[in-house]
Amino acid sequence: MDIKVDYSTVIVFDLDDTLYNELDFLKSAYKAIAESVEPENWKALYSKMFSLYRCKVNVFEFVANTYNIEIGQLIEKYRNHQPDIQLFDSVLNVFDAIKSKKGKIAIVTDGRSVTQRAKLNSLGILNYLDKIIISEEIGSEKPNLSNFEAIEKAISGTEYYYIADNLKKDFIAPNALGWKSVALIDNGKNIHFEAYKYTNSQNLPQEFIVDFKELKII
Repeated sequence: MDIKVDYSTVIVFDLDDTLYNELDFLKSAYKAIAESVEPENWKALYSKMFSLYRCKVNVFEFVANTYNIEIGQLIEKYRNHQPDIQLFDSVLNVFDAIKSKKGKIAIVTDGRSVTQRAKLNSLGILNYLDKIIISEEIGSEKPNLSNFEAIEKAISGTEYYYIADNLKKDFIAPNALGWKSVALIDNGKNIHFEAYKYTNSQNLPQEFIVDFKELKII
């Protein structure tokens, strides 16, 4: 997929399951929790925690009951740990290409401010970003139009793109605002995997890509 970029182009990205796999954040958090409550044998606990998660058992409840820890403390650790996560292949190549053409890059993501900003920091992309919109910080979540209108107010442009993954909520607002919408197809690890339920016109993106190697910045 070719995207023509110049100084008036604004390319906006979702974060979770778009720039990296959110499942890796979960695994990173479980590891941090396991290391904190069972430092001498954390691997066995981590293995059990992830297995419980895969079996849809409440992991926080299990750890809280087993180690006599408040669930709130575990959730706090989950949300506030320093994540060990990595960008998908070719994301930085795309970012570099956009910047080389004087384009603008932004993020629109749902979640808590501390958690989402820690992810962005760990991914090493803060210096690329011209604007970051996080739902907790502005008091609304996708598909609210205001999350995307905040980008338009912050960065003037003639063409806006939104690249994301979740057909349930990601493309409704940008489609309504006349943006170009692009969906990254689930690689088999996405947290949200019920895309087949949301195939009406307002939910569907204009384009699909399998990975970032398909994006050609011209």
